[in-house]
Amino acid sequence: MAISLKGDQKISNVPATKAKALRINLNTDIYGTFAEIGAGQETVRNFFRAGGASGTIAKAMSAYDKDFSDAIYGIEEDGRYVTESRLKRMLRHEVDLIEDRLSRKKHPDKLFFSYANTVATIDFSKKFKGHGWVGIRFQLDPLEDYNEIVLHLRFKETDARLQQETLGVLGVNLIYGAFYLNDNPKELLKSFYDNLDKDQLEIDMINFSGPRFMYVDNRLMSLQLVKNGMTNAVMFGPDGNNLLPAQVLYKKNILALRGSFRPVTKVNMDMFENAKKLFFKEKKVDPENSQIIFEITLSNLRAEGEINERDFLDRAELLCSLGQNVMITNFQEYFKLVEYFSEFTKARMGLAMGVYNLIQIFDEKYYRHMSGGILEAFGKLFYRDLKVYMYPYKDEKTQEYITSDNLKVHPRMKELYKFFKNNGKLIDITDFDPEILHIFSRTVLRMISEGEDGWQEMLPEGISETIVQNRLFGYSRARVRK
Repeated sequence: MAISLKGDQKISNVPATKAKALRINLNTDIYGTFAEIGAGQETVRNFFRAGGASGTIAKAMSAYDKDFSDAIYGIEEDGRYVTESRLKRMLRHEVDLIEDRLSRKKHPDKLFFSYANTVATIDFSKKFKGHGWVGIRFQLDPLEDYNEIVLHLRFKETDARLQQETLGVLGVNLIYGAFYLNDNPKELLKSFYDNLDKDQLEIDMINFSGPRFMYVDNRLMSLQLVKNGMTNAVMFGPDGNNLLPAQVLYKKNILALRGSFRPVTKVNMDMFENAKKLFFKEKKVDPENSQIIFEITLSNLRAEGEINERDFLDRAELLCSLGQNVMITNFQEYFKLVEYFSEFTKARMGLAMGVYNLIQIFDEKYYRHMSGGILEAFGKLFYRDLKVYMYPYKDEKTQEYITSDNLKVHPRMKELYKFFKNNGKLIDITDFDPEILHIFSRTVLRMISEGEDGWQEMLPEGISETIVQNRLFGYSRARVRK
């Protein structure tokens, strides 16, 4: 629940940055430190300018010099400064100092906080636009443990001064949201763009933790980032915590599997295992430096209208239980996904897909919005060091296996298809399990919802037990036929 704080003034639904800072300043309970590295002291500047800052700001600092920064916060294992671990060290160090230097007996009602950012703005050549980590560690009750919100941003502006100002506004929004919107994390998330535009920055990772966010599922917060247009792709790991895609994918060989995974079936995992074997056999692929991604597109999540968050979490739960990294993207076309991966790596990439998805790639209607049409899309897709691993389909009428050799594409696409197949870009998965090709996620889902038996055998080991135990996808014991 949101706390009732002293010194509140009535503010409009989307208050100006100065109004937000002033409301914090006029609250006699909120007190903390600002530690900003890399882009000036842009956040705290807003609080100084708003007036009444002496009641809010315990300390403002910028340990800009690396040696000074290391002396205060320690040295990171990787020697880097613009990292999540650096930010968390800063937040904890500054909170510990407040607790150590201010007496609780003298300040029994104070709600302490530490705000920090560690940022790299655009470089002189303007090739690197800049990015950074921003976070707040704060109390909502003097007797409660601290809560924490940590996010990663990527700048879109091409001027260092503008980036600094954007960071300052974001910082105010974060601090204001932490104290006044904490009872509604979705609205808190949206408020980060108050008085900002999505052309100014991208937020591609966020994690909430602490007693007031105990029931917040960070995977759902990831989904909100994509859904709200704050970023085009987010990632979370098997533990359910959000990951920074740039960090996970940096200079890696990447193999991606796109699907609905509603639920994940034996076919999905057979495709995964066989594609992985073929991918790891490639001379240019280092298995020790590879990342496998299970990807779900936003359009897939919207397949039945509005996004069903419970349905999304059900899919995520199963993939996480299999130990997989999951990515949610806004890339309907495969070439956009590959372009995104190419921002972080030049190493070989792979896409594993079924026949139906491959046919869609060769369908011109998906590229009518592009000036160069399908040729432009294919140039972007296969210009990179990419291979597609195709899983077969069994035609129930003819009992024939559809592979890259007998796949039918539109007559106009035949020569283009031959070109990429003959150049080794398309590779058949041949070591598949023919006994499971009849399994489709939609069939399993229908059987679960209608209470039919037999779907359990269509899923990987342990998955049916998870569905039953957690009542996923509308499962109900009462509906299972005897």
